[in-house]
Amino acid sequence: MNNEFEDRHGVSDMMPNNQQRKKQSFIWKVLTMRERNGRTMERGTIDSHEALSNSSIQNQGSVPSMSSCEEIQNFSVFAATWNVGGQCPSGNLDLSDFLQVRNEPDMYVLGFQEIVPLNAGNVLVLEDNEPAAKWLALINQSLNGPLDFTSNKGLKPTASFGGSLFFQKPSLKKIKKTFKKLNGKRLKSCNCVLEMERKAAMDFCFRCQESNLSLDDSSTEEEDDNFPISVALATNQMKYSLVTCKQMVGIFVSVWMKKELVQYVGHLRISCTSRGIMGCLGNKGCISVSMSFYQTSFCFICSHLASGEKEGDELRRNLDVIEILKNTQFPKICKTQYSRMPDKILDHDRIIWFGDLNYRISLSRDDAKRLVEMKDWPALFNKDQLKMEREAGRVFKGWKEGKIYFAPTYKYAFNSDTYYAEGVKVSKNKRRTPAWCDRILWHGRGIQQLSYVRKEFKFSDHRPVCATFLVEVEVMFRGQKKKVATFNFQIHDIVPSRTSYYL
Repeated sequence: MNNEFEDRHGVSDMMPNNQQRKKQSFIWKVLTMRERNGRTMERGTIDSHEALSNSSIQNQGSVPSMSSCEEIQNFSVFAATWNVGGQCPSGNLDLSDFLQVRNEPDMYVLGFQEIVPLNAGNVLVLEDNEPAAKWLALINQSLNGPLDFTSNKGLKPTASFGGSLFFQKPSLKKIKKTFKKLNGKRLKSCNCVLEMERKAAMDFCFRCQESNLSLDDSSTEEEDDNFPISVALATNQMKYSLVTCKQMVGIFVSVWMKKELVQYVGHLRISCTSRGIMGCLGNKGCISVSMSFYQTSFCFICSHLASGEKEGDELRRNLDVIEILKNTQFPKICKTQYSRMPDKILDHDRIIWFGDLNYRISLSRDDAKRLVEMKDWPALFNKDQLKMEREAGRVFKGWKEGKIYFAPTYKYAFNSDTYYAEGVKVSKNKRRTPAWCDRILWHGRGIQQLSYVRKEFKFSDHRPVCATFLVEVEVMFRGQKKKVATFNFQIHDIVPSRTSYYL
């Protein structure tokens, strides 16, 4: 009779509440003994009724507590911005010094402006993505060395552009496809585990980081254009993988990461905000990238704001920033109901904003030139529009920027160290006062700037600006340093039957 009853009902149904508590206590004593024996366990949240009603217990370390399995690690991030003035690069342009490859940062976040001329054809008709492909290949060459075409049949390098760098008529889509072929894997846009939702509710989204690389994951070309989630892992010798890239008219952004870290990236999303002609065209605006890295959310904004050095033009730039922060909305792609991935810029944990912000110096050209010649950067910076607008609380409230100890980055004559029209008679409307147009700011805790410099490339009328950061990241160990003790046993293995329980 008793055996038939036990077959029909679970162990928890036949025991009084106090006996259930004793059994539950006994279970955890067993687990504690395992931990004392040197096996590290991550104890998840277990509902007592579910634990005793199920016929087995399966690896309860899947949703570990924050205190037992999470720690802060520091990663280096290199961010750079460069307005290239509509100039298309040649194959012999070496970006190694610009990218400071000797420092080997963990992540590269690179933003370009005016990679194509901002003419009506590119703004209103169809943007030219061939320059973006060339910049992407140049970056890859500096980070990883020349591409190896021996394993890629049908792809012929173009000798007119850097030998092994490019194919005939390079395009951004073709370059991205090549990276996918070289890698054979794809990075999932959402890396949450659906079955965890039942057990961890609202806390689980950042606690279920699995390996995000999947051979089976697929997406359409349209999805690739909107959510570029391909990963470039050409050979074992490659140090960096392309995580994502995106072009909007002249703005181009790419994110690279050490290939062994890419598996911890997830929730990749991109949002483009146009602030150009009539406030709706892409000749001005921004590309924003949102992603999770381990259990920390990141947002990178590459922008090109309103130009002009007339009085009041700084207010137009302020408006651009305000509208970008208000209107940028990242799509909800997480497969889980309780995702904590933010959909607005300021809701992210770590934020870096970079680009041609176009803020000028509120001095006459002669006064600014005199201070530049004296290298009196503090006096010149006191008249910087972005500094004054931030101090007045009209823009970038709560954001930070490193101290500037370099010369204004705009406007130079092409292929020259001379500021534009210096020593040359030109019309008044073509004169430009030197300015720090190209800037990098950040928002959020856990970000420390290590360097803030400009690089001496004469390629365009702007000088590139670079910053290195040390960024804190919440890292949860699952199957790594803090390994989960895997166990799978039946209830009757650790809980005696009713007869033996009382012996």
